Amino acid sequence: MRRICAVNRFVRPVSGTLLRRLALTSIIANVGIVVTGGAVRLTASGLGCPTWPRCTDGSYVTTSEMGAHGVIEFGNRMLTFAVGVIALATLLAVLLHRPRPRGVLPLAVAVFLGIPAQAVVGGITVLTNLNPWVVGLHFLASMAVIAAAYALWRRIAEPDGPTVAVVPTPLRALARITTGVGVAVLVIGTWVTGSGPHAGDQGAARNGLDPEAISQIHADGVFLLIGLSVALIFAFRAVGARRATRAAIVLIVVELGQGVIGFVQYFTHLPGVLVGAHMLGSCLVLLATLSVQWSTRERRPATAAPDTVPADSATAAVPVTA
Repeated sequence: MRRICAVNRFVRPVSGTLLRRLALTSIIANVGIVVTGGAVRLTASGLGCPTWPRCTDGSYVTTSEMGAHGVIEFGNRMLTFAVGVIALATLLAVLLHRPRPRGVLPLAVAVFLGIPAQAVVGGITVLTNLNPWVVGLHFLASMAVIAAAYALWRRIAEPDGPTVAVVPTPLRALARITTGVGVAVLVIGTWVTGSGPHAGDQGAARNGLDPEAISQIHADGVFLLIGLSVALIFAFRAVGARRATRAAIVLIVVELGQGVIGFVQYFTHLPGVLVGAHMLGSCLVLLATLSVQWSTRERRPATAAPDTVPADSATAAVPVTA
């Protein structure tokens, strides 16, 4: 008992403000690793360290013989450790936070474990000589970690009461469809990348898809996504859901910006700077889409009356399970 008291004397609960800042830092760090990973591919440094987990067969670190490509690839690997440290700090902060909201710990664990899982996929990418399908999976794994980090960040700020819908059920379904189309656009985007010129190394294979045809399919998906997003704006405004409307407007702005970058890079033969900006834009589109999804529901304080109407919606609150 004395030992427990002694430990408690030095271990202080982590504030909600600090925890939320750590979670936000985790989001930014995971977006950053996507951008730096893109820099590795765009500088043809994907095999700068030709093996994994070592950089070479005889060294865990880059050597002078590896040149600039080795430095770039090894540097990106080191950044993965930094992202992991942030995820670990966030997990420890969750464990020390009191009172701990329900569902926060599993999300923190998912983000923390997602970092090494994503690194393993990156290792497989190297061991398969930058197989374009594995490269795409590597990118999508990062997107999954970003989604978990965003969910953690949002959940930390919520009370522990019941979750209620602030828009009618059909509009929640429309938001889910929009999210699904957004994910499909991300997946097809990796196919476009796998068919294009930026393979990450001069000797890396391509996926064999026709670049023009798959780019057209990707563009069609983007048009559908933008159309659904515009529909969300008008639908949310019709029911008086102001918070959801704002989130949908942000989404359409991000999508339009991403679309402009995509068209410009296509017609300018994919300059590396624009491709990197497009990768950053993909992360922002994902985050904006998740924000819309979150805006269709809210979690009430445990003591709130169940029949309270949301402040930003003219619709009655409906209990939901998500």
